Amino acid sequence: MATSSQSARWIYNPALDLVVGCGAWSVPLILLSYSSFASSPRWAIAFYALALFFNYPHYMSTLYRAYHTQAEFRKYRLFTIHLTGLVLLTVIVTHLHFSLLPWIFTLYLTISPWHYSGQNYGLFMMFVRRVAAEIDEMTRQAIYCSFVLCYAILFLSLHTGPSDRLFLSIGIPEKAALGVRIVLTAAFLAASAYGLCQLVRRLGWKPMTPPLVLFSTQVLWFLVPGVLALLKGISLPQSRYSTGVLPLMHSAQYLWITSYYARRESSTEGTRWRPFAYFAILIVGGVALFVPGPWLVSYVFHLDFSASFLVFTALVNLHHFILDGAIWKLRDGRIAALLLNTKKGALAAAGSASQSAGRIWLWMRSREPLPRTFRIATATVLLGLAALDQTRYALVVHGNDLASLKKAAVLNPFDAGLETRIANHHADQGDAVSAVSGYELAISTNRSDPAPRKAFLKYLVANQRYSEADVVAANALARWPDDPDLLVNKGILASYLGRTSDAVTAWQKALEIDPGQVYTHVYLAEQLNHQHNYNAAAVHYTAFLDQVARSGARPDPNLLLPVLMKLAECDLRLNRPEQALKLYELGRTIAAQTSQPKMESVASLNQAVLEAKSGQTKNALLLYQRALSLDRRLNDSSAEAGDWQAYAVFLNDHGYDQQLAYAGLVRAESILGAESAQFLPSSQELRSHLESALGKNSRSIRSNPGPLLEQALQLSE
Repeated sequence: MATSSQSARWIYNPALDLVVGCGAWSVPLILLSYSSFASSPRWAIAFYALALFFNYPHYMSTLYRAYHTQAEFRKYRLFTIHLTGLVLLTVIVTHLHFSLLPWIFTLYLTISPWHYSGQNYGLFMMFVRRVAAEIDEMTRQAIYCSFVLCYAILFLSLHTGPSDRLFLSIGIPEKAALGVRIVLTAAFLAASAYGLCQLVRRLGWKPMTPPLVLFSTQVLWFLVPGVLALLKGISLPQSRYSTGVLPLMHSAQYLWITSYYARRESSTEGTRWRPFAYFAILIVGGVALFVPGPWLVSYVFHLDFSASFLVFTALVNLHHFILDGAIWKLRDGRIAALLLNTKKGALAAAGSASQSAGRIWLWMRSREPLPRTFRIATATVLLGLAALDQTRYALVVHGNDLASLKKAAVLNPFDAGLETRIANHHADQGDAVSAVSGYELAISTNRSDPAPRKAFLKYLVANQRYSEADVVAANALARWPDDPDLLVNKGILASYLGRTSDAVTAWQKALEIDPGQVYTHVYLAEQLNHQHNYNAAAVHYTAFLDQVARSGARPDPNLLLPVLMKLAECDLRLNRPEQALKLYELGRTIAAQTSQPKMESVASLNQAVLEAKSGQTKNALLLYQRALSLDRRLNDSSAEAGDWQAYAVFLNDHGYDQQLAYAGLVRAESILGAESAQFLPSSQELRSHLESALGKNSRSIRSNPGPLLEQALQLSE
């Protein structure tokens, strides 16, 4: 059991240490992500404001640790000089080539959970060692593996499925990821059970309270989201969680431990701990890291503000991750001495501190007028810029308010995403001149971003400005020749403009690059069908249906049912009536289940024709009657006329009363006559034949076909 005193277990006090340091507030904050407040702009505004006091300062706390004394600066020279220079160079190169942004942003999003996990593991071991001088290597390795496996499970979730505009996923298949996730989860449970049981056995439950709460925080942050993602309807709102709650909790935890370290360090140096001055430096320094860069770049060089902000965010984070991993290690004697609360270590830390008297920040503490004035002026400018940045963000978040977006554009007009949203609003209002100028401004602001061009293309196509859209698509493809979305749009435009060969080529290339372009199969199949290439069309119709089935998502019946009908037509033309019959039956069933009576009528009629040809007279009879009853319910006269014609032919061919067949033709004729349409030649011949057979009786049927029509609808085999 531990021999340390009760107070040795805690950093500040039990409540603060458990809630903030160990993350006990994770559950209520995560639950907040589910609330209605989390879906409102106020959620985003609140967490963006909290970044000034938690997120930004936590980055500065690491820089303060590395740069504030000459000894620390020299000790970590590789990171304080060389790494910083490399990051600054990367900032410049990325601004010159925004196409590099997805690679940097993907690296940032992939490493950030590893950084969070590393911090949780370090704090876990700190609490354990504050009550136990040493733990056996096997137990330590088991705990370490638990944290690594937790991250690995989240890594799988991040890199499963396709990439998007900013995140380049490895593209792990869903089924493969599921199998690996199950194996990793089993390994996590085994490693954590062994490690925690060993520690509880040695230390007891009470001393293990902080480490156990920390371990549960790790599980809540990284394992639970992956598990919930597998459960339909219970999945965590990851965007709100990742951009709001998780960074807030991590940053508060980081400031909690670094402030304690700074306070202990001040006591060993014999200087007074000034918490307000310390946090003021962190807040102002944090603002300096994130806010001025994008504003200066956008105004001086007229580059995209949002893209620049993402560049600075990703690279400051990556620098922070690497520097943090280098300077915060419990095996560092000075850090261990101040965090593990040992008397011998404290004396060693004091000795070490006495050797680092030359401070980089000495000029900041000077009483001379110029440094003090400069310090106050710099802080005032930075805080004023932070307020301006907060105001602009609050205006941008209200995306449905055009007036707010225009005010944000006045504060900083060099933002491609903002200008695109403004252009979309003008397009919705029918203001073509403002919409076009807005899209063109967005494109010129960030020529490396295909999103504004795609939005402009969508607008031009929707307004049937196909020639202009074709030029925009061609220019975009010259820059991004392998963008599947642009290729799909190019194919659609080529089809509208009569260049069928170009359309087919563009769609085929899009599918080669991204087989997940599901609807492209439909576009391609339609074009091939028009070209009477029924075999190739059937291949793409089938590919679409297969991908929809594999996705597990509920398909839109308005799209699915026409595809089933078209595929069945292709099968008929390819002399595959059995397959066509199955498709019509499937389509009829889906249409009935999804309340699509028009499509159910079409499928019923076509199935009836095939059933009749295969000798299933009873089924055919019922299906004809079902189609006609649906036509009546829909008051669809043109469909009813065609169905009565087909039903009349069926009745005559299968030996039913000729009066019923003739009444059906009369009904079809009365509808078609009203719509200035004509009988099909085969129906004309059949009517002449029936009139000859019925003689004078045909006149009475023409004058009153109603009773016979009802009899035909009630007919049974």
